[in-house]
Amino acid sequence: MTTSPLDTAGFPVLGEWGVPPDDGAVPAARRRVAALVRAWGVPLSAEAAGEVELCAGELIANAVEHTRERCTVTVRWDGGLLRVEVADTRPSLPRAQRDPEATGGRGLLLVEALAQTWGWEGTRTGKVVWFTYPDGAHRRGPG
Repeated sequence: MTTSPLDTAGFPVLGEWGVPPDDGAVPAARRRVAALVRAWGVPLSAEAAGEVELCAGELIANAVEHTRERCTVTVRWDGGLLRVEVADTRPSLPRAQRDPEATGGRGLLLVEALAQTWGWEGTRTGKVVWFTYPDGAHRRGPG
């Protein structure tokens, strides 16, 4: 018999791991977020799961690109709200690039558009950038 982590864990359910400072590690980390959400049985449509994976990939890519140091990904689910956090060592604020001529910086605009909320918090060693996404049973509005 297989036991689900939801059968033995109290909420919030938590997954956390380090991502090496290598652009090639970003797709695997993004897929790991998606696999964890599926393994937990978070009730998301295929579209919503894709949006969570995309947002996670943007935050992880930003951390890897801008620090060139290991970052930490934390995924939490409290039975209604999914929260993905990426901690890195760079204390500077993340900023969404609204200039249409810019060659980068639009990833946070995607996060802003797709996630329920997003933000950042300073830490002793850098910052944590996060977003939240409601599961399908708690999503407001269409979708």
